[in-house]
Amino acid sequence: MQIIVVGLALLCFQLVQPSGLHAQDGIRDLVVKIHATHHTPNLVRPWAKNSPQQVKGSGVVIDGKRILTNAHVVRYASQIYVQPNQSSRRIPARVESITPALDLATLKLDDESFFEGRGTLPFAPDLPRVKDIVNVYGYPTGGTELSVTQGIVSRIEYTEYYYQGSGLRIQVDAALNFGNSGGPAVTDGKLVGLVFSLIQNAQNIGYLIPVEEIRLFLTDVADGVYDGKPQMLDVIQTVENAALRQKLRLPDGMNGVMVTEPYRSDPDYPLKEWDVITQIGDTPVDSDGKVAVRYDLRLSASYLVQNSTKNGRLSLTVFRDGKVIHVALPVFNQRELVIPYLMAGQPKYFILGPLVFSAASQDYLERLGNQRSAALGQRPSPLVTRRYDKPVFPGEELVVVASPLFPHRMTNGYDDPNRAVLSEVNSIPVKNLRHLVEILRDDRDSQITFKFAKSGALTSETMVFNRQELIEAIGKILEENGIRYPYSADLAGVWETYLTAMPKTALSICCASQ
Repeated sequence: MQIIVVGLALLCFQLVQPSGLHAQDGIRDLVVKIHATHHTPNLVRPWAKNSPQQVKGSGVVIDGKRILTNAHVVRYASQIYVQPNQSSRRIPARVESITPALDLATLKLDDESFFEGRGTLPFAPDLPRVKDIVNVYGYPTGGTELSVTQGIVSRIEYTEYYYQGSGLRIQVDAALNFGNSGGPAVTDGKLVGLVFSLIQNAQNIGYLIPVEEIRLFLTDVADGVYDGKPQMLDVIQTVENAALRQKLRLPDGMNGVMVTEPYRSDPDYPLKEWDVITQIGDTPVDSDGKVAVRYDLRLSASYLVQNSTKNGRLSLTVFRDGKVIHVALPVFNQRELVIPYLMAGQPKYFILGPLVFSAASQDYLERLGNQRSAALGQRPSPLVTRRYDKPVFPGEELVVVASPLFPHRMTNGYDDPNRAVLSEVNSIPVKNLRHLVEILRDDRDSQITFKFAKSGALTSETMVFNRQELIEAIGKILEENGIRYPYSADLAGVWETYLTAMPKTALSICCASQ
């Protein structure tokens, strides 16, 4: 089963209708078509971008003279245009705020006269109920004009979105197709959710981002920065098994979820292994890890975190060693990963002679796709063993050789270290990509020795190069491969003291101010 993002979008507040129009006509004028040109990074050639791709989606007018849409419609877009309903006009737009984890974004228009005389759609005050009827607006494949389809709410759950983000999700049976992304789903003239995905090759199974998640996003970005939703990142399991309950000495009638791995191991962290969380705030947790949020709706207990956190702390009732205690758990806006997601960022890289180094990312591993087993399974690589680990120390990154070696005589006799993780340079352990560049800048040995990560009896080659030969090769390699800079923008200042040592060709090609 493959889930494909396609979305629909939303509307926000007081619907203002010109006299004589029906409610649906007023909603139609608040839904726009979005034309975007995606220019995504090339993760195996991190100095370059992939060929431009034309993407169409939908969006809806909300307060603040903004358009609400899906992040996947506009992420990495070099050009964005908004086309009003029943109009050939295309208005240039730009991303104001975005969260790929919950697939939401807002746009600002260059010409805000578009908003004059237009209202906004009110948000539904509560989650819908199963079997409620929804009307979905958008610009799906199959035509050029606005489409309206109808369906019912099939299911509501709290589940994982993207990039380890979680949130509420509404399943509907309305007919959705590519292009619906960012359009609103409406019940009784009020917005209930933003369509963002469907299951390909399944009949009428689509998903909405509920208004509650949209409100949280808009509140978060009110200061211009998206911080993320509070999350409880401890690993938990249910306590339904009788033998497990006996070991925990859980009294009859007491339920909850057991902590199998606290997020942090430091002594002052309030949760310990074997703790049973019986309540979040004042709400009891079932033995299968769910809470009743309405007479007709049970959700994962994790749902309570986003609404019950105060000042970065979550009030929990815990059963530990036969006693009930109360703790204030610190919550986090995102999980720390030694191999992080790029989200909407660009890959970091540094080119030294024939070698291309980059900070490993989850996006890079996903880019390897079906090659991953063959490419990494027989290679001793922390890209597999540490994929979801936390950093051991602040700022830790895995530095990977992101691309095949550029052809050069100095590599004669070496195997290509493509996809290998760098461990040491001149016997100095590499902490992150910036640290690698600092080592290469400051350590003036005549030779540079690279060692790569190993596992068990398997080892990678050690590579030794003459420093001056590496430096002198940069300019020619950049010129032959049409590369403008030997480093990502964040590393320009770190390497600048070496610029005078580069050949003139390299200086003219790669070392101009970015």
